[in-house]
Amino acid sequence: MADPLWTAKEAAKATGGKATGKWTATGLSIDTRSLNAGDMFIALKDQRDGHDFLDVAYEAGASAALVSKDAGRRPSLKVDDTLAGLEALGLAARARCKGAFAAVTGSVGKTSVKEMLAQIFRAVGRAHWSERSFNNHWGVPLTLARMPKDTERAIFEIGMNTPGEIAPRSRMVRPHVAMVTKIAGAHLEGMGRIEAIALEKSDIYAGLEPSGAAIIPADDNFADFLADRAKIHQPRCKIYEFGGSAVHGAKLSAFDLDGDGSKGVVDLLGETVSFHLNARGAHWGANACLALLAAKLAGVKAGDAAAALEGFGPPEGRGAAVRLALPSGGEAVMLDDSYNANPESMRAAFKALKLHKGRRLAALGEMRELGKDAAALHASLAQPIRDAGVEEVFLIGKDMDYLAAALREGGNQPGVTAVSSESDMVEAVNKSLKNGDVLLIKGSNASGMGRVGRVLVAEYAEGVGLKKNAAEPVAGIDHAG
Repeated sequence: MADPLWTAKEAAKATGGKATGKWTATGLSIDTRSLNAGDMFIALKDQRDGHDFLDVAYEAGASAALVSKDAGRRPSLKVDDTLAGLEALGLAARARCKGAFAAVTGSVGKTSVKEMLAQIFRAVGRAHWSERSFNNHWGVPLTLARMPKDTERAIFEIGMNTPGEIAPRSRMVRPHVAMVTKIAGAHLEGMGRIEAIALEKSDIYAGLEPSGAAIIPADDNFADFLADRAKIHQPRCKIYEFGGSAVHGAKLSAFDLDGDGSKGVVDLLGETVSFHLNARGAHWGANACLALLAAKLAGVKAGDAAAALEGFGPPEGRGAAVRLALPSGGEAVMLDDSYNANPESMRAAFKALKLHKGRRLAALGEMRELGKDAAALHASLAQPIRDAGVEEVFLIGKDMDYLAAALREGGNQPGVTAVSSESDMVEAVNKSLKNGDVLLIKGSNASGMGRVGRVLVAEYAEGVGLKKNAAEPVAGIDHAG
């Protein structure tokens, strides 16, 4: 039987809280809907107060609860503040684990790189990683606090919306390898300027261990700035680069299509390795290059890391492609990149869409958090859409009116349909889809495009006169990290 994740005594010592009962926890949960028997329930106060769900948590099999209110005689750990208590558990988990730690941030691609490293780390030993996009003020400490004591390698994703969010998370993780994927215009509403984004992202190096490795995107406009910031944060760190112009680190020397996926070659710190992915798009070459370098610096042999990446495909909503059987016969491919979007990831998605044969369509939701330049940034997508040979575009969201106007100007105009609801979007796409089509679904998470994608998959797989079980995963594209 595996050792428990936390005992009442260990958790009380870590948090300075008062334990009631003698209990052990095999996991941690902040959501009663996904709680497993044996988990300790963390009663966080966010949009709703987790204490309101204590009864539900215990009924679901919670072994204890981290609380700041009275839980009666039930097994619990009482602290002054449950988020601070969770952070204390995370710090204690980090202190007791002797493995190699990596942390990633960036304007695009960070979740994809995190998932790549998780796949590599799992293949070579006891691994731990951030679930989904648990990368914020509660996601990072929760991921740390869930980490088994015998973890050999771990990868943490760290994100931000406003200034001052990344440095404290990095200092919690204390990575041996810290990396930035790319600097681009995401979260401009909260950050103001791209220079502010670069400054905030550079704080991923704030918690870097002495003599740790700082990885810089060599082809980025802010590469020199990031290298300087890494040295300010940790003067003893070693600087490595990744990308097509990398000198010391990982240089992508070849990247080509290969069936439904892609293949590439990386010159990795004096070694040459080849990799194969179930994903298309030039940005995937950079993602793989970074993941292979980070794995090497975390102690994984280059050949083992490349072999572990074999067949890697993006997770749901972040570029996964699905074949949809059409009621009239034949099939279409839906590229579900609906989890998030910014101008950089939109352009990358259009370039990847262009690699697919067939009539190309794009169902797009507005990009959020772009601030005063939102109108111009939406309109700027018109030319990339034309360059990708997109024949029909479906748009939803107020700011997409600017893109619609830009697309209707000049020559080489794709068909444009603007809708006001998710159901209208689904209806418009359904009317248009033909055999051989490739449909890109993309937009900021709050735009509702994820729900549009799920409805399309459900309809084409389970009902509305369509074939059951017709949804089959194939290749994919990247997302806004």
